[in-house]
Amino acid sequence: MKVEGFVASLKNAETIAQLFEILEKKGAPIIELDGEKFLIVVEGDFEGVKFWTEINGKKANMALGDAMLNSASFPFKCKKPYTGGNAIFVKMSDIESEEFLVAYKSEGIGLYFKVKEGKAEKISPADYERLIPEMPEFKVKSFSEEQMDMMGAFFG
Repeated sequence: MKVEGFVASLKNAETIAQLFEILEKKGAPIIELDGEKFLIVVEGDFEGVKFWTEINGKKANMALGDAMLNSASFPFKCKKPYTGGNAIFVKMSDIESEEFLVAYKSEGIGLYFKVKEGKAEKISPADYERLIPEMPEFKVKSFSEEQMDMMGAFFG
């Protein structure tokens, strides 16, 4: 599957629940695109109702830290006005953790997974909450000091 095709499929969602269904049907949280595996992170809102991704119980942008800068992000819009968000693709080869939890969440709904050695297994919300304290620290390769210095020089 191509990145463009995956992002285009998200626009078919008319509700957050449908968005989560599309993600699951496409294989989220880990999807192979153009021969490489990615962890898929989504965030945005449907007519003011927010949705987000958590990793080990923390919002993904906090869990990923500056590794977010090293990930590809694609905005998407859905069928209804004022709906959409961003799909963020984190290379699995950049994730140093062997085991972690992923949840796609919104008000009153969620989709929960345990990822171990690159394979995702759907779990219940109760299992997700129970497993959070047992998870090792989530680590992603981030920019080296040299890369950060170069970016600092670039952005001034």
